[in-house]
Amino acid sequence: MQHIIDRFISYVTIDTESDPNSDTTPSTKKQLDLANLLVKELKAMGMTEVTIDKNGYVMATLESNVKHEVPTIGFVSHYDTTPDFTGANVKPQIVKNYDGGDIVLNKKQNIILSPSYFKDLLQYKGQTLITTDGTTLLGADDKAGITEIMSAMEHLIQHPEIKHGKIRVGFTPDEEIGRGAHKFDVEKFGCEWAYTMDGSQIGELEYENFNAAGAKIIFKGKSVHPGYAKGKMINSMLLANQFISKLPKNEIPEKTKGYEGFFHVVGISGSIEETVVELIIRDHSAKKFKERKEFIHELANKFNKKWKKQFGEEIVIAEVKDQYYNMKEKVKPVFHIVEIAEKAMKELGIKPLIKPIRGGTDGCQLSYKGLPCPNIFAGGHNFHGKYEYVPVESMVKATEVIVKIAEITGSISK
Repeated sequence: MQHIIDRFISYVTIDTESDPNSDTTPSTKKQLDLANLLVKELKAMGMTEVTIDKNGYVMATLESNVKHEVPTIGFVSHYDTTPDFTGANVKPQIVKNYDGGDIVLNKKQNIILSPSYFKDLLQYKGQTLITTDGTTLLGADDKAGITEIMSAMEHLIQHPEIKHGKIRVGFTPDEEIGRGAHKFDVEKFGCEWAYTMDGSQIGELEYENFNAAGAKIIFKGKSVHPGYAKGKMINSMLLANQFISKLPKNEIPEKTKGYEGFFHVVGISGSIEETVVELIIRDHSAKKFKERKEFIHELANKFNKKWKKQFGEEIVIAEVKDQYYNMKEKVKPVFHIVEIAEKAMKELGIKPLIKPIRGGTDGCQLSYKGLPCPNIFAGGHNFHGKYEYVPVESMVKATEVIVKIAEITGSISK
């Protein structure tokens, strides 16, 4: 267990925050600090075909140790962390034998990780937790996944008595800004299917995710001296406010769960002359996803019709772009790959929690690129913020799941 702790800490203390405003891949050069370290470690442990391409995608192979032909499978994790919260100067704290009470993350700033608010903590009583110091995120999303893949490959190399087929591992940049799979070379990876180790609590097994789109809505206005503005000024910020108020009030992240979709305003900036609202659209249902996108356009058209006479042109411009789609469509035809992961968990005494992802992973995009890719738990909780933590025992179990999947797949004859 200590080996996994040490490996995880060595990864999270490297700042790999991605940048949505960059047009390079990786979006930040500092991501390569971890990518190059992984290349070095993969070679040292005995992996073959270790490569890193010009865009920072790391791939490596664990050769088959069985004589019969079996499917080539892969395991994928991303090494960037979200720009939603700082990932610089991460100082992990280790809480041994967690007693079920409040955890003081930062005494000076009075930042407390409490089970009264984060009830999931209670299921890890008696275990070892790794937390933040309250000033940064932790980076378990997805450095826990990387730790587990690396540890599993190392274990398989050290235990050749465990029979397995050819295994490929892949580590990607920029997943947190939606670009993790954009330049992933599926053909080079050469797998029949793969698994992303990018879920949360122990037992999670996911093959459904949101259909996702982003919307940029531009509101025009007319600036006139406020003392003489009656009947003349059009304040674009107030138009934006009116538009937002027309969105379904109960269809927002704070009030939805499970398969329920939402509209989520993620940014607003403006002046009297122009205001820009950015929002994301999410729904598991393809039909409802389409209807949500149409709703935005219809609402924009209503504003344009209302203001056409006074403004003289379109006063609202709505740009809606698809981001990714529900992987269920691509995984269902090869559902045995989910069943293998489920079997692996059960054999290890882990209760599979099969549920939809309320988000997306590299796996959903890879599935649409021809690599079916369900998602497996990596163990962390409260991603993207200062309350993030990961139970070490969950990372150990995730590592064991990878090994067991490799073993089960190694018994399959093509």
